[in-house]
Amino acid sequence: MRDIPNAFAAHLAGGVTTLCRCWSLRRRDGVALGFTDHDCDLGLAGLVHAARTGLEAAEASAESGFAVSGGDVAGALSSLGLTEADIAGGLYDGATVETWLVDWTNPKTRLLIDVGTIGEVRREGDAFVAELRGLAHRLGAERGRTFRATCGADLGDGRCRVDLAAWQTTGRVTGLPEPATLSVTLAGGFADGLFTGGMLTWTEGANAGLRADIRLQLGTLLELWTVPPRPVAAGDAFSLTAGCDKRLATCRDRFANAINFQGFPHMPGNDAVMRAVPGSEPVLDGGSLFR
Repeated sequence: MRDIPNAFAAHLAGGVTTLCRCWSLRRRDGVALGFTDHDCDLGLAGLVHAARTGLEAAEASAESGFAVSGGDVAGALSSLGLTEADIAGGLYDGATVETWLVDWTNPKTRLLIDVGTIGEVRREGDAFVAELRGLAHRLGAERGRTFRATCGADLGDGRCRVDLAAWQTTGRVTGLPEPATLSVTLAGGFADGLFTGGMLTWTEGANAGLRADIRLQLGTLLELWTVPPRPVAAGDAFSLTAGCDKRLATCRDRFANAINFQGFPHMPGNDAVMRAVPGSEPVLDGGSLFR
């Protein structure tokens, strides 16, 4: 059962309410933003919640037990709120959102409706719809180790222990053959595929501070999985981190790190389950199977 503050309960019992919704958003980099569907800005817990953003609650759901609940928030992309470049750059991925029901005549009279995180963001022209995921969605996240043939660690983390400094380089953009393909110069020569599956971090230019996953590296051509959210210009600088496909052969031959491999490469797979017992297979020589 939800505990309703006495002041808020008294306001609800008054017969006429002056309520609006406020959303307090905190990104993982510490930036805090406030939004409201009221027609004037509201100060809430020291954070100004901006109106004129076109933000409104589009849909909400509640589930019993451990089912994941959530909702949607719809609005217009503008300089006062969420911008398309910031959304495409992943700045709002996993951001925490508090949803408040507030008396706009006295913002201290308020009720916390829900706490969630931003999930999928859909964009259509100058509008967006952001999915709000309830806290229960974290129960579906992978925790601890799992039994699988490939490595469960990330390259360079505490379990992998590879020194990333030896597998990084810098470079600059020289051209854009395709929107998601970069022609670059690198500080050194590297084999094809070394940075496939790796990470590109922009250090100069309009995308400085943003990261991108590398789909393919062939010589001085880099193909990214997604188009950079902001324009890329010749001369923009970046750093590269090598990729790892998490196979034992790659861990052993490329990184000489098989001792820290965090997978189970010799674990039988589905093919072993479906395989017949040796000696029990029928002889498939074209003859009858019933003689």
